[in-house]
Amino acid sequence: MADETDGTVGNDIVEQVAHLARIQIDPDSVANYAAEMSGVLQLAAQMDEVDTSSVEPMAHPTHAVQRLREDVVTETDRRDAFQRIAPSTENGYYLVPPVIE
Repeated sequence: MADETDGTVGNDIVEQVAHLARIQIDPDSVANYAAEMSGVLQLAAQMDEVDTSSVEPMAHPTHAVQRLREDVVTETDRRDAFQRIAPSTENGYYLVPPVIE
């Protein structure tokens, strides 16, 4: 998407990306978007130049282990008590009036 000679994005590329993304861009803003896209691509190219050969890959950024609790039921089944005070129920479900006609 970038010009292979200098790594910049032209106005035609911005317009093509906008068309593919189905967004409308003000024609006066195309040059600004092209400059911003070029900056992002130049940053990515700059990051590619960093030597990471001595950096060990990480499986997870924090190497943290999530402590899990026992999966045991701690609440009693109170559905019948709650449904007794509900305005309308049927077969264990709460009935509500329609909100969209």
